[in-house]
Amino acid sequence: MSAENLTRKILLDHLRQGRLEPGTDITLDVDQVLLEDATATMAAMQFEQLGVDEVAVPLAVVYVDHNVLQIDDKNMQDHRYLRTFCARYGLRYSPAGNGLSHYIHLERFGRPGHLLIGADSHSTMAGALGMFATGAGGLDVAVTLAGFGAELTCPRVVGVELTGSLPPAVEAKDVVLEILRRRGVRGGRGSVFEFYGEGLADLTVTARATIANMIVETGATAAIFPSDEQTRRWLQAQHRPADFRPLQADPGAVYDERELVELSTLEPLVAVPHSPGNVVPVTEVEGTELVQVCVGSSVNSSYEDLATVAASLRGRSVAPGLQVTVTPGSRQILDTVIRAGVYQDLLAAGARVLEPICGPCIGIGQAPVRGEPSLRTFNRNFPGRSGTAEDQVYLCSPSTAAASAVTGRITDPRGMQLPERRPRVPSDPSVVDIHITAPLPADQRHRVDIERGDNLVPPHRPGPLPEDVRAKVGIVVGDDISTGDMAPDGVIAMAVWSNIALCAEFMFRRIDPEFHDRVHGWGGGLIIGGHNYGQGSSREHAALSPLHLGVRVVAAASFARIHRRNLIAVGILPLVLEDPSDRDRAHVGQEWSIPGLADALRQARDSVTAETDEGPVPLRIDLSPREREIALAGGLLDLLAAR
Repeated sequence: MSAENLTRKILLDHLRQGRLEPGTDITLDVDQVLLEDATATMAAMQFEQLGVDEVAVPLAVVYVDHNVLQIDDKNMQDHRYLRTFCARYGLRYSPAGNGLSHYIHLERFGRPGHLLIGADSHSTMAGALGMFATGAGGLDVAVTLAGFGAELTCPRVVGVELTGSLPPAVEAKDVVLEILRRRGVRGGRGSVFEFYGEGLADLTVTARATIANMIVETGATAAIFPSDEQTRRWLQAQHRPADFRPLQADPGAVYDERELVELSTLEPLVAVPHSPGNVVPVTEVEGTELVQVCVGSSVNSSYEDLATVAASLRGRSVAPGLQVTVTPGSRQILDTVIRAGVYQDLLAAGARVLEPICGPCIGIGQAPVRGEPSLRTFNRNFPGRSGTAEDQVYLCSPSTAAASAVTGRITDPRGMQLPERRPRVPSDPSVVDIHITAPLPADQRHRVDIERGDNLVPPHRPGPLPEDVRAKVGIVVGDDISTGDMAPDGVIAMAVWSNIALCAEFMFRRIDPEFHDRVHGWGGGLIIGGHNYGQGSSREHAALSPLHLGVRVVAAASFARIHRRNLIAVGILPLVLEDPSDRDRAHVGQEWSIPGLADALRQARDSVTAETDEGPVPLRIDLSPREREIALAGGLLDLLAAR
């Protein structure tokens, strides 16, 4: 028997159905489910449509960390619905201000060897603790909560060997940016990145969390680190020593592919607009004048990250005219930086310390001036994600952000004299724990009345896939279009994510403001895309919105993993352009006719042809048998209901 890698070990421990062969369908038993408020409302409403009496996983937590600005009552409606939903069905609930889902989950619930499914693409962050953790759309998470298991395409495993040690002012963020420099935003699709090697010894759990969080920007399914001495120290500091379990790959473990990263050769890197994959050395963009520096949010918001920035700013001031914000990852981290003196260093230097929420990472507050560079330690710089349609967002490490905050322009941190970080004081997990509501006893849950405001509107189910599709092209888009263009970020657009009819009004607004009215007026349409269509967030609103408008087919050169699955799950068929250049022959208003589409799925055919005024367009049906079942039924809910 071959030596097993860690990914395969954990998947084997949780395999309910299927074989661990890359590209095949598998169903997994799940230990933990993570939801955040922006995606949780739709997932919860779909869970209720399944008609089960309580959640069927050992641990499920809803975190309120996205829609918290509350400029009207929609956000609070959502939160009160989620709180009462959790009480009724047996989930834990973490309120606004307690922290970001990924950091709190790492602190309070992450456990080596467990398998986690999260309704957020950056749920991969839990891989820092030796877990298999991946993101999924809200419907898949609802189905998992109901006990049906998590359906996944079995991934390939890329073994990433880390050797050497990081040089001064080079950080874990530069490690993941280096992987993005090599792979781009498509090079990790269908893969898990499993890290091993002597270079791990100096990477703390929070450093690993940075890499695991942002690995999804390569298109990856997950990242996983071994559970070792660093893991033990982390769990000890979190007052959870009993949760430690050593885990690693077997000696000589087999991987589908290997990657070598020599840490000592790395340098500070920056992702330039408008993609996390556009990575260059900091020296190539050094001197770029900035209007803003933002540190923290769901990545690079640990005590170590904030203490690094504070040490650079101690005794200095942020550059005149520059806005600098710092977002702690959790209430516990905020408490720690206050007691350690880090908070005072940041305040004295002129930085604004924000509450522990997602905030500027998703365009809720701190939107930059259009066309002016904003340097951020965040994980994404897709166009418009900051809340400004014409933004210019750069991504970097905390060290680079700190050096640049002092000078007011992008600066190589290796040239700065850096004082020692303030020593960390002991953590106090109770400041988070006390606010997380435990599930009610089972015999009390039926007494709970779920509070439903008028902002909560369950999505409709479209019915079976049509036998034939005849529709006009509603839009033609390019490569690497993100789900943020389909269900935009920002306080206004995200406030209506619980009501798909309103959410759909924002679809493709940045690219084509007429899209919604055009397709709505037609009663349906087609979407034609390029490579990696639907990259980024797990938000299934990007699939539910076109469904609401009558779209039943999206044809693209290739699809991002989670969005492709979301399309299938809600009843939209993703078809692959056999020749990607056929996208260039499509135009808005052009009529496509795809006869016999449903029959092609039933007969397990692998292609159909669309007839257009520019000639035939061959389309590949790249679906597994299970996905064909779901598509023919009109979505996962209808398939389960039929059974």
